[in-house]
Order: sequence, then C-alpha cells, then structure tokens
Amino acid sequence: MDIHSINRHITGSKKDASKKFEEDVLNGLLSSPKKLYPKYFYDEEGTALFRKIMDTPEYYLTGCELDIFKNKTAELAKCITPDVAPFDLIELGAGDGFKSKHLLHYLSRANAEFTYMPIDISNSILGFLRNSLQTELPRLQVQGFEGEYMEMLTEACASSNRRKVILFLGANIGNMEVDESINFCRQLRTLLSPGDLVLIGFDLKKNPKTVLSAYNDKSGVTSMFNLNLLKRINRELLANFVLDQYEHYPMYDPVSGSCRSFLVSLRSQHVNIGKQTIQFEKDEVIAMEISQKYNLNEIRSLAKNTGFETVGMVMDSQEWFVDAIWKIK
Repeated sequence: MDIHSINRHITGSKKDASKKFEEDVLNGLLSSPKKLYPKYFYDEEGTALFRKIMDTPEYYLTGCELDIFKNKTAELAKCITPDVAPFDLIELGAGDGFKSKHLLHYLSRANAEFTYMPIDISNSILGFLRNSLQTELPRLQVQGFEGEYMEMLTEACASSNRRKVILFLGANIGNMEVDESINFCRQLRTLLSPGDLVLIGFDLKKNPKTVLSAYNDKSGVTSMFNLNLLKRINRELLANFVLDQYEHYPMYDPVSGSCRSFLVSLRSQHVNIGKQTIQFEKDEVIAMEISQKYNLNEIRSLAKNTGFETVGMVMDSQEWFVDAIWKIK
C-alpha cells in the first residue's frame, strides 16, 4: 500500500468513526429512556479524567486487580499455563497494559513460549504499549490488533492454531447489562476451541456505601468524566449542550448488583445536534453507564450457562475483586 492509499485509508477510517459516533449519539438520545454509550467516554480528555478517577481514594477497582496481578502472579500463571505448550495471550482492551505487564514479565522469566496480542480501539495506545514492551521485554513477541473486541478477536484467533488465553480485565464485563454479558460470553465461546482459557475480572458485591462512593468521589472527578462526553458531543458534532444544566447522579442496588450513572437535566431545554433537535424535560435523565457487581455463585453460573467451566478464582487481599479463569468445556 503506497502513502496515498494509507492516507486515504486513515481519512476514511476517521470519517467512518465520526459517522458512527453521530449515529450512536442520536439513536441513544432519541430513545426512551435516553442513553449514551460509555465507549465514547475515552477521548483524550476523558482518558485523562479516568486516570484521575483511578487515583481517587474511593475508586478501589484498579488497586484491587493490580494487587492480584502484582502479588498473585504465580497463581494466575499456574492457572493459564497448565502445560508447556506454546499459546497466544490475547488481551481485550489492553490500554497501556500496566496490570497485564506483571503477568507478561512473570511468564517471560519462566520462559513460557507465547505471543502477546493486545486488542484496543486506539492505535496510539497500541503503539505506546508496543514501544514500552520493546524496551521492557525485547524478546517478547507482540502482535497488536486495532478495532472492536469481537472483530479483532476473530482475526487474532485465526492468526495461529495455538491454544488461546483471553484476558478481559478491569471489570469491563460489568459495563454490560446482564443479558448483554450472557450474549458476549456466548459469542466469545463460539470463537474459541476446547482447552482455550478466558481470564475475566469481576468486581464483587460488597458494602453498598463502598460501591457507591467509587462512582461518586468527593472531588467530583467522576462527575466531570460523565459531563465530558457532552463536551465531546459539542466539539465533534457541533451540539450546544450547556454543561452546568446537567448533574451527575449515581445509584447502586445491592440486591441486583447494578450500579448506574446518569446525567439529570436540571431544567426543560432542547439541544441541537446537526439538524436534529433533542428535547429534555426537567429532571429527565440520560443513562450513561452501568457497572454490574457479582458474587462468586453468579460468576460460576454465568460461566456454566455460556459454555465455560470455572477452573480458578483469584481474589485480591480484601476479597473485593476476582479474576475468574474459565475453560472451554
């Protein structure tokens, strides 16, 4: 492919992404109840705000899973390497790999034969990860895939006939409704073969105050993070949201384990997005995000009902978070 073709491809990809963003925003805001998709939180400013969220004292999730990857690395490695056969380690939504790198270092020191395949929607973050790994683990084989989870996972799985180990960290499965998580796991199952493994991070049910505080930090960073999506819509879709007319509102149901974030319209108003006008009633909400919490029995049931067998459960020191290891039956 020559440079002109590459430029056309990049320009076309950006146009396609922008069109998809507009379609998703309009479809979400024209639905009832109104909603926006959390995958669009992570523009440059949103990513920076999420890093600040992870540094707040209330947001325990990152520290809990990091505790597992730093201090129980041998246990994780034992679960995913039952033999010495070569395998592909595929990470969905790899980001900068700051947790998974602990496992990569451990496996490399143990002379495990594997190729690391990070999947992420961001080309820049994949480039950053690849460059950092070249410095830290120069002998590690790395093959990155840019795009949506399932599409890129299909490509990654087809790239070799070796056993696959899938990493899906950060309690990202909790960003799905329960029925969506079931469909996701079933779809994941269809792409894998007997003997393949999946390591999935789950945030566990715990004291409701602890959960709710994680999504309502006293410094207000989570509120800014949610409102930033409206700012992005203003900038990229030429909308006219007035940010101080919307208020962040989180809630947690300890029975169902559903933690949800909303933006509440503080007055009756309308917003223009292109040629479309969106009407908001006073106190009408936009559903922004779900963060589903589980108990261990619910995790085992999810595995069983979607074609997996639970072969390991590795929890952090507080037992607030678990990385479950599932095997294809």
